[in-house]
Amino acid sequence: MTSCSPLLCLLFLTLSFFLLSPLQVASSSSPVIFPIRKDDLSRLYYTTIQIGTPPTSVITLLDLSGQWSWFNCDGGYNSSAYRAVPCGSNTCNSAAGLGCVSCSGPIRPGCTNDTCGVFAYNPFQNTLFSDGLGEDVLVVRGTDGLKYTSRLHIGQFPVSCVDSSAAEGLPKATEGIIALSRAAISLPSKLSEALKLPKKFALCLPSSSRLGHGDLYVGGGPYYRPFTGKKDFSKTLLITKLLVNPVSSAPIHGDSDVSVEYFIGVRAIKVDYTPISFDSSLLSINSTDGVGGTKISSITPYTTMHSSIYKALVKAFTKAALKRKIVQAAAVAPFGACFRLSTIQKGGNAGPEVPRVVLVLQSGVSWLLKGANSMVTVSKEVICLGFVDGGSKPATSIVVGGHQMEDNLVEFDVGASTFAFSNSLRDQNTSCSHF
Repeated sequence: MTSCSPLLCLLFLTLSFFLLSPLQVASSSSPVIFPIRKDDLSRLYYTTIQIGTPPTSVITLLDLSGQWSWFNCDGGYNSSAYRAVPCGSNTCNSAAGLGCVSCSGPIRPGCTNDTCGVFAYNPFQNTLFSDGLGEDVLVVRGTDGLKYTSRLHIGQFPVSCVDSSAAEGLPKATEGIIALSRAAISLPSKLSEALKLPKKFALCLPSSSRLGHGDLYVGGGPYYRPFTGKKDFSKTLLITKLLVNPVSSAPIHGDSDVSVEYFIGVRAIKVDYTPISFDSSLLSINSTDGVGGTKISSITPYTTMHSSIYKALVKAFTKAALKRKIVQAAAVAPFGACFRLSTIQKGGNAGPEVPRVVLVLQSGVSWLLKGANSMVTVSKEVICLGFVDGGSKPATSIVVGGHQMEDNLVEFDVGASTFAFSNSLRDQNTSCSHF
């Protein structure tokens, strides 16, 4: 039996993904799909895009907050289809471009004159890099929810070329960021526009690449998962409203800009269905400064909470755990509540038997976080509550992180302003991982 590293597996998958069906011009009524892998060191998620002529494989991090897609072009990317976006053009305006940039070197992707200027943001360095915006051909795969159905060329996909220094701090395998935000030139926005698809996308984040890859769907369902036959999960998702923060927190924004991130309305938090007590005003978004509320993040490994919410959760969870005769252990950073693994029952597919954390959302639906999504194993002996103290003055009171979304199918419908979720697929005898 042969094996491969996660990176080599993803590259092999990508080659199969793009070479096993005939090429078509961009015209589709079915969603498109990308494989998602997890970097176990950073606990973040990435995919491979095929861009340029000839196509170049680029491994990119998924960022729900990203305004622009960008990647390191120092590795030999030299597409004949690449075109710089002129400053002052309609495309530049829709991208919220900032002035013009030029380049003194040989003309090539990422080095052009009179080009729409954008600022590539690296959230891990908290740094901005001024670069030109370009457009190139993106190769994608259509799906009927069960299998790949077509290979499509999307012309004029907006992307920014950066040098290697801009990508420092990203997970080792990745070379850039794919923007998944509400922004007009994000990946979901551009693909929905080009293929005349609904303005929605869905993530199914894998808990580990050792178990296979997850999926990014653009354009809606159906959503089928392994071992469930033809059950379409798009028909059974729980739905709440997507909220718009009226104040942008982007590194570069105007006074009247709204946020391009995804916010939802958490109304209460329960442990084993008992509400925890904290200042509920923290759950609202302040209309003046945009502070507060709850957003979804793919680059936050574990859900972070305002200190007062976090402390209330830890207190209530620990009390409920002790009632189950679960024994506490010394805290292991960054977690504040840890327990002896030997005192916890194994439970079923959805993880160890621990108190349940419930996010009660607007519309009255509940996002149920069982052991696999609420706990993190830190050693052979110790398991910890997988939430992190976000401090006493965070910009956002609750940031739902990747760990809490793993093996949950989550859908962002910008057109209908809704957020939909499955709760743990493990409870439904499937997951987000497949080969």
